[in-house]
Amino acid sequence: MLTRKQHELLMFIHERMKESGIPPSFDEMKDALDLRSKSGIHRLITALEERGFIRRLPNRARALEIIKLPDSMNPSLGGRKAKFEPSVIEGSLGKEANPIKENMKSYSQDNENTISIPVMGSIAAGTPIEAIQSNTHNISVPPEMLGNGEHFALEVKGDSMIDAGIFDGDTVLIHKQQTATNGEIVVALIDDEEATLKRLRKKGNSIALEAANPAYETRIFGPDRITVQGRLVGLLRKY
Repeated sequence: MLTRKQHELLMFIHERMKESGIPPSFDEMKDALDLRSKSGIHRLITALEERGFIRRLPNRARALEIIKLPDSMNPSLGGRKAKFEPSVIEGSLGKEANPIKENMKSYSQDNENTISIPVMGSIAAGTPIEAIQSNTHNISVPPEMLGNGEHFALEVKGDSMIDAGIFDGDTVLIHKQQTATNGEIVVALIDDEEATLKRLRKKGNSIALEAANPAYETRIFGPDRITVQGRLVGLLRKY
């Protein structure tokens, strides 16, 4: 599944290559998507490459190859979504130790002893995706998983947090807050444009967003580029 900006960029590259046989320049991509800087294009290109839609050809300037287009352009590739039958994994995910190896239990979403919280779209556990969306639907959660304060949920896309027990397709439960301590897993908004789920580290005047997968590198940002939107407190998993 691509974000809106990723889809727009892929289609722009596709159309330009159909017309001229040459990929557009980064400046042309930036202008076409109305982005403020080419760094946003670099992130979108990396995301499309990691998702297998494009390939960068080595030792050649402006060399991009489109490998595939979204399934929405080929309905025969579409598949049915599995019925959502969640189980609950309890416990705080903000700790350094393996946070998911906790007791597991199933629950019914019709149980009267549950709390309804909004699902606010998707969050990337991989390359960043667009900022959190508006409420898409609600889910029911046992109150002991949440504690005090305001909470929301996000659907995980990607595998960068698998060593913390967070997998693609999980639904993470987030305590809404604007601060976090070192080592906590947070929803971080980058440049007010893209959101990602990572472990936060404060290093002097910089902020590091750490993945829990050796295939992904730690990214370092200035403090004015990162906004904490919440802290991870639990997750739901469908089977």
